[in-house]
Order: sequence, then structure tokens, then C-alpha cells
Amino acid sequence: MITYNTEGTKMPKIKKRETTAWIRAVANTYNKKVGEVGYLFVNDEKILEVNREYLGHDYYTDIITFDYCEGDTLNGDLVISLDTVRTNAEQFHRDYQEELHRVIIHGILHLCGINDKGPGEREIMEAAENKALAICTALRCASLNDK
Repeated sequence: MITYNTEGTKMPKIKKRETTAWIRAVANTYNKKVGEVGYLFVNDEKILEVNREYLGHDYYTDIITFDYCEGDTLNGDLVISLDTVRTNAEQFHRDYQEELHRVIIHGILHLCGINDKGPGEREIMEAAENKALAICTALRCASLNDK
């Protein structure tokens, strides 16, 4: 089951049913199935609080992934700052909806075992994100022209 919740912000305009199907399709490409995955959309202040409390980091970020996977079943909590997603979309000259979907799947890719901190890993993650976004487009889980 995939759940979508908010704290301190409005729910983003995502097609939940289509997004859930997309997440399952991406997980399937890694021979994984989706168990319990919870998305929590927050503002910058909340993600900073979570980052400090749970990771000991004193900075803003777009997503924090808590991995509770068991075997080939994806379980986790994904905390996404919509403020940072918007800032990143502007900074990288991307559409907000595309950036939001990139971050939504970024956490799933972490749960699938893809990292992005070590040498060469960022490029692997970006390629995986782009492949997943193509699946999203095919499934029409996002109207990437919506702002």
C-alpha cells in the first residue's frame, strides 16, 4: 500500500492512482514489489527538523528516505519538501511537476538499492530517474505541463 499525506503544506497536484501504478511498475523493473510505502509532503522547516532529528544533518533537502525494506519488498517512509522541490525546479530550469515526480521516484530508487553519494553513483541515479520518468509519461501519471 502506498499512502500520501501532508504536514504543514497542501497536497501537491498528483494523480494518486496513476502515480501508485507508476511506482509499482518502476519497482517491478528492479524485481521488487511494493509493501508499505508512505509519502509525507512537508515544507522546508519540517524537513530541516526531520533531517536534524533523525540524521544529524543541519541543512534543507528535497527528500529523506527511511528504508524498512525486507527482501524484495519495498517498505519505507519518504519525506519530501515541496518548498525545496520548487526551488530546485527553478534553479535547474525544470517544470515543477517533472521535478516533483523525479523526487517521488528518487526515494523509490533508493529503496530499490540505487545510491547517489559515491563516485559515479549520481550518474547512475540520474539515468534511473530518467528511465522511470519515461515510464511515468507512458502511464500518464503526470501531466508534465501542469504547474
